[in-house]
Amino acid sequence: MSRPLISIIMPCYNAEAYIEQTVINVFEQTYGNVELIVVDDGSTDNCPALLIKSAQNYPGLTVLHQPNTNKGPYPARNLALQHAKGEYIALLDADDYWSIDCLEKLYSALVSANADVSYCGWQNIVENGQDGPRYVPPAYEQGNIHEAFLTGCPWPIHAALTRKSVVDKVGGFSERRFSAMDYDFWIRISAVTQNIVLVPEVLAFYRWHQHGQISSVKWRQVLDAWQVRKDFVAQNPSLFSHLPLSSLTVLITSPVLKQAIEAFWKRDLVSAQKLFRAILLTSSWQTSDLKYLLPALLPLGLYRQVVRILEKS
Repeated sequence: MSRPLISIIMPCYNAEAYIEQTVINVFEQTYGNVELIVVDDGSTDNCPALLIKSAQNYPGLTVLHQPNTNKGPYPARNLALQHAKGEYIALLDADDYWSIDCLEKLYSALVSANADVSYCGWQNIVENGQDGPRYVPPAYEQGNIHEAFLTGCPWPIHAALTRKSVVDKVGGFSERRFSAMDYDFWIRISAVTQNIVLVPEVLAFYRWHQHGQISSVKWRQVLDAWQVRKDFVAQNPSLFSHLPLSSLTVLITSPVLKQAIEAFWKRDLVSAQKLFRAILLTSSWQTSDLKYLLPALLPLGLYRQVVRILEKS
């Protein structure tokens, strides 16, 4: 008996260095009943020609084109979802890849647990640098999923398999907070179902190359994620009614302070300054945080000078 179809959704913009290999990675998966829907978002490189060539080799590949070019990955994913025929949805960007048995293991775990979402570990593969550590997330299903998801995006876009019925319930991807829409997608799904299961292996790989990647602008991503958390709590108050307001505020805001301090010590002072200023406008800081917050009120050039002086002292 043929196993259910998995629809793989892939936006593509100027990814000629990776697209052919990523397509091969999809069709060499040990789970064979797949369709790949690639939406070209107005690429100006050789991607369109490479996709035509790949479609000749793989009948399961469908290539679509955005009506308006370079709208971004989230409108592209929504367009692809409109054409998806599968019972399950997997999401993969044109410059990322999976282990050869990723879909097989995600599908097996989902079916065995009768779950709606299965997810796995991942690794950042750094171009011209040291790769990140292999990371397996916690088994969120063993705790309070909603509180856990307020701390940050639970897994990257390509580290999960989801029933299409669940994706349809949330209406696909929102386009409100552009640099945190992966996070927005998963946290909204958590309001629809908490029936998820972990595959405790590293099966997904994210290429970090900073060639126009949304996630490369740290401060914007952090502030967008902050707004996603605030919106989710406002829209689903019953999920957090058991928490005191002070505890809920800490859950919503503490990731911003944590990532601001991280940006500061990495000397991404543009991000650090913007994030510290945003935190200072809230009541979610303590006196001990002022050593970070107050210098961020200086103009950027002077802020850089003060940090350099502090480094030498």
